[in-house]
Amino acid sequence: MRLNGKVAVITGGNSGIGFGIAQEFEKEGARGSIHGRNEKKLELSQQYLGDNFIAIKGDITDLSDIDAMFKTTFEKFGKIDTLVVNAGGGVGNDTLMPLAEITEESYDKMTDLNLKSAYFTVQKSLPFLNDGASIIFITSVASQMGAPGFSVYCAAKAAVGSLVRTFSAELVSRSIRVNAISPGIIDTPVFSAIGIPDEQIPDVQSMFIGKTPLGRMGKASEIGTVATFLASDEASFIVGEEINVDGGVLGIKQ
Repeated sequence: MRLNGKVAVITGGNSGIGFGIAQEFEKEGARGSIHGRNEKKLELSQQYLGDNFIAIKGDITDLSDIDAMFKTTFEKFGKIDTLVVNAGGGVGNDTLMPLAEITEESYDKMTDLNLKSAYFTVQKSLPFLNDGASIIFITSVASQMGAPGFSVYCAAKAAVGSLVRTFSAELVSRSIRVNAISPGIIDTPVFSAIGIPDEQIPDVQSMFIGKTPLGRMGKASEIGTVATFLASDEASFIVGEEINVDGGVLGIKQ
């Protein structure tokens, strides 16, 4: 029970990696809130997590919804010990686009979801965080690679990686530790979210598995266990770091 008594907020906690993190946190004794846009998924996820977690519906790109998320959590549980900035990803057919076809609208959608929301989630959390809290960003190994068609996504996630270091420098006076987890290919509904047709998903998954030295996709729970460690007192001397959890994609040259 490494997180016993700790209060957590997990954005995008109703599915995929965010829900995997919420599950591991719940196992380790945490309580708090998950946040997302899909009301049905939120309800199902909250039912699975039990009474120690509440579900808050909102749009992470809407600053007033971010305010409401922290206010509601604080009123229920008190000050927050861990913030997981997980919400992000694809925006449907505007996600995977060649450079020559990117529009200002698609650029804004991607950066609003993957960079702007992350920035202001942390800013608006500050009055509600305990000194000594842990902030955990979820980035992507894509930010450290060249991925054709994903230029805006990769750039946004790389910028989030930079925030890990600059926010660490700003918040260290409050002993707030800011770190990131950079996942590789994880078995979640991500491919549908970026607009890949259902019939093509198995082939795309096979391609990514072929590029992963461990020869498989990761599980959301495997991101959750690393997040649990970073949220716990066991990681008390780790700050400003980005941990790759990618099955060897970046560390092992094939």
